[in-house]
Amino acid sequence: MTFSSKAVTGLMLAGLATASLSACGTTDSSKNADGGKCGYKIGFLGAQTGPNGNLGLNMTGGIKTALDAYNKDHADCKVSLVIKDSQGSQDQAPPLAKSLIDDSKIIGVVGPGFSGESAATGDAFSQAGLVTVSPSATNVDLTKNGWKTFHRVLANDDAQGPAAAKYLQQQGAKKVFVLDDSEDYGTGLAGAVKKALGSAVVGTDSYEKDKIADVVSGLVTKIKGSGADSVFVGGYYGDSGLLAKKLRQAAWKGIFESGDGSEDPGFVDQAGAAGAEGAILTAAAAPATADFTSKYEAANGGKAPGLYSAEAYDAATALLNGIDSGATTRSALLDYVNSYDKPGVTKQIKFTKTGEVTTQTIYAYTVKDGKIQPGTPIK
Repeated sequence: MTFSSKAVTGLMLAGLATASLSACGTTDSSKNADGGKCGYKIGFLGAQTGPNGNLGLNMTGGIKTALDAYNKDHADCKVSLVIKDSQGSQDQAPPLAKSLIDDSKIIGVVGPGFSGESAATGDAFSQAGLVTVSPSATNVDLTKNGWKTFHRVLANDDAQGPAAAKYLQQQGAKKVFVLDDSEDYGTGLAGAVKKALGSAVVGTDSYEKDKIADVVSGLVTKIKGSGADSVFVGGYYGDSGLLAKKLRQAAWKGIFESGDGSEDPGFVDQAGAAGAEGAILTAAAAPATADFTSKYEAANGGKAPGLYSAEAYDAATALLNGIDSGATTRSALLDYVNSYDKPGVTKQIKFTKTGEVTTQTIYAYTVKDGKIQPGTPIK
């Protein structure tokens, strides 16, 4: 993926507004106003900078919203947040996970953010007994590894894929070209879409995550040559946005759809108004309620919530409720989360034995007039 210097600068400034990041990708806001009397910490592992940093910033904004409310009610025993900026890279994630594990004051983690980094760190977190609650990792296999600590608060790709395929066909798609970014998330979601579409798939291809610019011209040629009236992309907004832009510039008139990795204003920025118009972006993430939006903006300097903000709030709230109940060791907080059953802002938060959330709904968002419209459940 390619970014203009202006876009990169804006993204970096947004990251700095959320947290002051050190060169090693770590933010530790562990000095409580009470002098660290209690010293409990929760961690976050995910992107804050880089091509997909917007998604991680949405998550830390949600965590901050939950944490600010908690600390106002617990001024004598505040909880602090340690942020590890992986840039969404499964290669960078393992040493950052180790640093969270090695900090004995960290008793729970929101994240990891992406499926690839979840796959790369899940075993280490499990062996350490450090509970993780992801607001965004959807690859199906993540709950099939026998890990004891992994949880997620949104539906997996086995739920999103068929729903995305169904919605695409409801819009009139008959010949679909399916692409993926060769990563755990993109291939998993695209694979589920292909399976659901069956004979309606007229072509497939893959590209390297964040490097679609190198091959986008060839992909446009293949899509147009296949006779596809629709495209589905399993990947993130930087790549899918550029593809949408190039397809429209090549006068392709079909239906463009991507998954939750693309449901971000960054998609519109990359695609441009003309390229993004009418695009369908499916997600297991619920649209933010008015009440949550108000709380989020108050805690984040007026910035509006984005994709996964509400899910991150729910994940953080589960951990904070546990700490409030007295579950202040790793083993106790893991037990608490395993048996958690409370309403969140997105859904009832309750987990199966493998860490899947029991309530799973997929939403369809559409770009209109340069903005992503509130999502509606796919039925």
